[in-house]
Parts: sequence; C-alpha cells; structure tokens
Amino acid sequence: MTVKTRFAPSPTGYLHVGGARTALYSWLYAKHNKGEFVLRIEDTDLERNSQEAVDAIMEGMEWLGLEWNEGPYFQTQRFDRYNEMVDRLLAEDKAYKCYASKELLDEVRAEQEANKEMARYDANHPKIKAVNEAAKDGDPCVIRFRNPTEGSVVFEDQIRGRIEISNSQMDDLIIRRTDGSPTYNFCVVVDDWDMEITHVIRGEDHINNTPRQINIYEALGAPVPTFAHCAMILGDDGAKLSKRHGAVSVMQYRDMGYLPEALNNYLVRLGWSHGDQEIFSQEEMIEFFSLNAISKSASAFNTDKLLWLNNHYIKTSAPEHVAKHLQWHLDQQALNIENGPAITQVIKLVGERCNTLVELAEQIRYFYEDFSEFEAGAAKKHLRGVAKEPLEAALAKVEAIEEWTTENLHQMIADVCADLEIGMGKIGMPLRVAVTGGGQSPSVDAVMQLIGQERCVARIKMALAFIAEREANA
Repeated sequence: MTVKTRFAPSPTGYLHVGGARTALYSWLYAKHNKGEFVLRIEDTDLERNSQEAVDAIMEGMEWLGLEWNEGPYFQTQRFDRYNEMVDRLLAEDKAYKCYASKELLDEVRAEQEANKEMARYDANHPKIKAVNEAAKDGDPCVIRFRNPTEGSVVFEDQIRGRIEISNSQMDDLIIRRTDGSPTYNFCVVVDDWDMEITHVIRGEDHINNTPRQINIYEALGAPVPTFAHCAMILGDDGAKLSKRHGAVSVMQYRDMGYLPEALNNYLVRLGWSHGDQEIFSQEEMIEFFSLNAISKSASAFNTDKLLWLNNHYIKTSAPEHVAKHLQWHLDQQALNIENGPAITQVIKLVGERCNTLVELAEQIRYFYEDFSEFEAGAAKKHLRGVAKEPLEAALAKVEAIEEWTTENLHQMIADVCADLEIGMGKIGMPLRVAVTGGGQSPSVDAVMQLIGQERCVARIKMALAFIAEREANA
C-alpha cells in the first residue's frame, strides 16, 4: 500500500500557523513512508471563498517548501461526481429527501430543548414526518444521509487512541443542500476515496466530523482512512492562538524576516519530539517523523524560541540561500546592493548578529549606501576632539594601504595604537562610527575591507570634518 496523505484547507483566509503545522505533519508522514502528498482546496463554501485566499494558501505552501505530488484539486470542479454519489445513496435508500423548512426545524429544536432532550434532527418527529409525507416531487428539499441508529462508530486515532461515538448521538446530516450543492462532510469522503487517501492528519476540531464521515465511507463501500487528530496551538498566555498574539499567517512570518526552514523546524516541534533534539534538518524531520510521537496536549507558541531558531538558520545556512530570501526584504527597504560588496560576503560577516532578515537588511545598508549623518548617540560619544589624532593617523595609513585586506587593516589599527601609545578602544570605536555611521558592527577591520578603500577614506574624512565643526561650535 502506498501511503497517501492530504492537506485540505478552505480558501476563506490566509494559511495560518495551525494549518501550516497540519500540512507539515501530513507532508512529513508521506515523505517518511515514501508516499504521496495531495493538496486539495475545499471550496464548497461559495459565499466565503476567495481567489485571494487560494493564492495565499499556495504561496504559503510554496514558501515553506511543502511541494505536493497531486493537485491542487478543487471541490467546486467535482460537483458532478458528488451528486452522482448522492443519487446512488438515494437509490440504495441510504439517503432520503427532507422537505422540512428551517423555521420548522428551529421550532422542533426549541421543543426538544424545552423538554430537556438532545437538540437534533429527528426524521420521526410528527411535525417533520407530516411535512415529508405531504411533499410533492419538485418541492424544495435537502438530501439527508440515513445515519445508522444502532451501535457505535469506533476508530483508533493515531494520536489519541481509541475513540467511540454512539450512533444515537448523531443525526441524519445534510449531504446536499436545496440549491443542489453538496456539503463538506460528504465531499470530503468522496474525495478521500477517489484520491486513495490512506491517512488523514488534521486538527482536533474535526474529531466530531470523523464518526459521521466514517459512516458515509462505509455506506459507499469505500475504505476508511487512518485518522490522526492534532491538538491545537495556544498563545503564550494559554489562549487559542489568534491575531492578538501577533502574526498568525505564514506569510506574515516571511514578512517579519523568518527563514522557512526556521518556521518548519519550529512548527514540527510544536507537538512532536524526537528525544531532546531541537534543531532538525529537513532530512532529519523526514527520517524521524512518526504519528505516535505527536503529543495529545496543546502546544504553546513561543516567539523567543522561534527567534533563536531563526538566528541559528541565518548563521548556519549557506549565504547564497540566505541571500535568496533576503532579496525580498532588500526590495521592501529599497536597498540596491549592486554598488557594493558581494551580498554573500556581507551575510557571512553580519548574519550571526541578526535574529531576522529584516534586521539583516537594516544593518547592512552602510555597505551599499553612503550616509550624510552619523547616529547621534554614537557620534556624541566617540567623535570627539580626543578622537581627532587617532583618526588622522588612521586616515594616512588607510590611504597608503596597497593591498586592501582584512589582515592589513588589522595591522593598520595595531600600528596606530603603537604609534600613539593608545588602547584599541581609542581608535576602534571612532573608526567604527566613522565608516559605518553607528556604534554597532562586526569587527571593524573586516567591515572596512568589505566597504572598500575609497568609501572608507571618504567617511573618515567626513568624521574628521564632523569633529572639527563640533569643536568650532563648542
């Protein structure tokens, strides 16, 4: 048997974090078992669907690298198939027409609640029975599935263990609406059957749907997939993850400067573990992933941990890979990197200091663009009269360097210290502010090497002019 999983979002909004984790788990299980992964868009909610949401889901899946083997399938393109199966159930008396109006059903429900009975559809209720018996062909009706009335539905959830639901707790759900459109619970079953889905991995909010769907699989003579229901993701305050906790859309994390590998690594650990290991390559995730290692308990989202992981991936990923994802942020910040050092060299030098790609893009601007002002606090502290002589000495040596290497720049700084009998801080910080415009950067010799000789000379001269003007105005 080929293992086949599916991710089946509804296109009513963006791809959220919970959905992305479900997709990741489904994808990993298929890959672990050398199976196939299907993308299916469950777009039967015609009023709430949008093409924008479809595009957002696809963009999120592609950004995360969760490639599908089949699809995307769209349920709205399969209505003929669903209706064929509804008609078959009607012919086999496993489904029936119901003519009761919404108003009548509300009235019956109110009666049941008043009598402290379970509020549910009851085909044998006298009022409903009378309406159905009096109806004529052509009257508006829904089609209801004839749910078994005896026994229970029992299934072995791969995460939660044995689950049993009595058939008496389930009513005859609608499988085709009065407008002729099939409903979610029915479409899902037909799709899983036709697409040969063997394992359904989804959120715990679907547990109540599962016994209903199992009864439909069996009525159709379709194989019943194996189910695994994942616990929800909570915010760090213990409440269900929502917009008020920050970003919940996958693409918002792209916008905030996260690498997809970092988010995947973080999501896989939100409910799954392999010993005490925290960092997983994609290959390791595929190798180690199993459904029985998923926790039954809800997981809490921790942004600090995600930031830590993101910093790890920025530091350890190939600079070319980081550069590919950084480019979007460079475009957002209107930073042109054509006039400057190779971006991969800059990433190697600056990347380990940054938790996000947004920070990285912000911190590398001085490599590519000249500035007209120094950061006020850094200039006030380090571009003072006492820095004039060290900067002048450094300028003379910088202009004289013939081979522009980090080693020669390191020696230049050491020589200034020796010549003037000063400590490294007396020249290092003024030089850093002069060439970068601020007080924070990696090692100043390596920074100067990438900035280039011409720019460094011009910036040191600008710093000296700043000191001279400051002294004149004192």
